[in-house]
Amino acid sequence: MKPSATRKVRDSVDGVLLLDKPVGWSSNDALIKAKRILNAKKAGHTGTLDPFATGLLPLCFGEATKFAQDLLEADKSYEAVVHLGLTTATGDTEGDVIDTRAVEVTVDQILDVLARFRGPIEQVPPMYSALKRDGKPLYEYARAGITLEREARPVTIHELEFIAYEAPFLTLSVTCSKGTYIRVLGEDIGAALGCGAHLNALRRTRVGELTMENIVTLEQLGEHNVPRDLLAPVDALLSSFAQVALTPELAIRFLQGQRIALGKEGIAIPAQLGRVRVYGDARLLGTGNMQEYGVLAPERLIATSAA
Repeated sequence: MKPSATRKVRDSVDGVLLLDKPVGWSSNDALIKAKRILNAKKAGHTGTLDPFATGLLPLCFGEATKFAQDLLEADKSYEAVVHLGLTTATGDTEGDVIDTRAVEVTVDQILDVLARFRGPIEQVPPMYSALKRDGKPLYEYARAGITLEREARPVTIHELEFIAYEAPFLTLSVTCSKGTYIRVLGEDIGAALGCGAHLNALRRTRVGELTMENIVTLEQLGEHNVPRDLLAPVDALLSSFAQVALTPELAIRFLQGQRIALGKEGIAIPAQLGRVRVYGDARLLGTGNMQEYGVLAPERLIATSAA
């Protein structure tokens, strides 16, 4: 009888890795590599980057995975290089060239076109995307040569700034709402300029309140003596939330899922209603919802001493 393989015991690791995703890697492959280096039990990412893209990919470990959804909903910032004059099947460098046109545009024309894409706009999701139709991602249809009708979706371009133009490459800075496809934005800008375009390079620089500061490469993670020292604390995901500090007695009640009337307990009440991060003895307990009359309702709770 063949002996069973010994299953590797993984560690309980809590925190956030601000990963600089390398070009050519899928977000999931980068997550698997980081999880292996950290020998972590539980991990997840906070929204994918296309393989050709680089930059900030926050990875959540352990208790931090409870708050990953917040970053999926967050605004994001990018630096994008748009290659004018060449249109590809995928809207980026991974697809075949399907159209080539002369590029005869001026900076003034570019600035005029960029103004049209600021604010609320509508985008048609690309066929080469993970959006599903009848249980199958659109990219599977696209690879089979099938193009499906897609409804335009509303997104918001908060900032769209010109950085440089060295024909045929146009470099832009973009801050946008969730669900925005920068590939589609590049294609639409090229179409508006009359020459077509695809995205030549993309680097994500911000996700919500998280920035490139303290970003870590996979090489740095693998070479560090204690890789988990490179993780940011779980509450790095919650820095935009107001803070509530509870006494030890109230912390126990909060972790038991009880609602607490903060005013009656003598605890400082945040000025605005909504989501807050909650601490007890300087340790993150989770998130709560500040309701009317100073009532704190537990939301997502930390099960360990992650902080």
